[in-house]
Amino acid sequence: MNIVTEKKLAAGLSITSNAAIIVLKLIAGAISGSISIISEAIHSLSDFLASVLTFFAVIKSSEPADSNHPFGHGKYEDMSGFIEGGLIIFAALYIIYEALKKIFLHNNSELDTNLGIIVMLIASIANFFVSTILFKVAKKSNSISLFADGEHLRTDIYSSLGVMAGLILIKITDIYILDPIIAILVATFIFKAGFSISKETLNNLLDGSLPPSDIKTIEDIINSYKNNCLTRYKDLKARRCGPSIDIELTIIFLPETSILKCHDICDEIEELINKKLKNVTIMIHSEPECKKLTETK
Repeated sequence: MNIVTEKKLAAGLSITSNAAIIVLKLIAGAISGSISIISEAIHSLSDFLASVLTFFAVIKSSEPADSNHPFGHGKYEDMSGFIEGGLIIFAALYIIYEALKKIFLHNNSELDTNLGIIVMLIASIANFFVSTILFKVAKKSNSISLFADGEHLRTDIYSSLGVMAGLILIKITDIYILDPIIAILVATFIFKAGFSISKETLNNLLDGSLPPSDIKTIEDIINSYKNNCLTRYKDLKARRCGPSIDIELTIIFLPETSILKCHDICDEIEELINKKLKNVTIMIHSEPECKKLTETK
């Protein structure tokens, strides 16, 4: 099975799983009257919309470069991840609004907690297996949208378990105001995850640099050739574009180095960087060392 097919199957599985979980949570929330369960249904709805976006992004980003998109369609995945982050943030704010309304209006009637506890447990188990598959395929394919979708479901696991624990506590203590309080705590956790995803994908959309650890990996590989005709490098630029990484740099060689030698060293550097960072497109410009070149590394 090729990686594009794996990505499509993973995204499709996420859509199917989220649809089923939404129905279960809405039924449980309506029967029990619990705002924390309803908040989880809203969270799962944002998961579902995010999964649909991911499926679209995976298909679109897999298309080859064309005349309108000469650098490929990788940024569709970044765009999908950014929208997913926004959906998570919106869901969190709505949950907080509904929970606060329930607290201040003193609408804390008795709850039927049994069904909610069962549904939250089922949702947690299902999301654990689906998110594990998403993370596995995302790591293999460097897919930011699948990773964001997996992160989305992983937050749903923790929030579902939190709601389940709260329902158990309400069942034991009969303190029903705990329901909206738990919903707010869950929403705070959800908001943090959404903000993190939006920040990372926005950085990619705006062509922000790679993380310092990745830049250091590139620099270490280049510097390992300094005693082999290579004197230094300059103008290193690196960005992530969906599942791929684009790198540009200039390498300075000793003047007497042959074109063939420069070419071989550049090929070796490209191969090593690709092994470390995966799915990398590298453009290296070679220049001879001379007095006019004063910028150093």
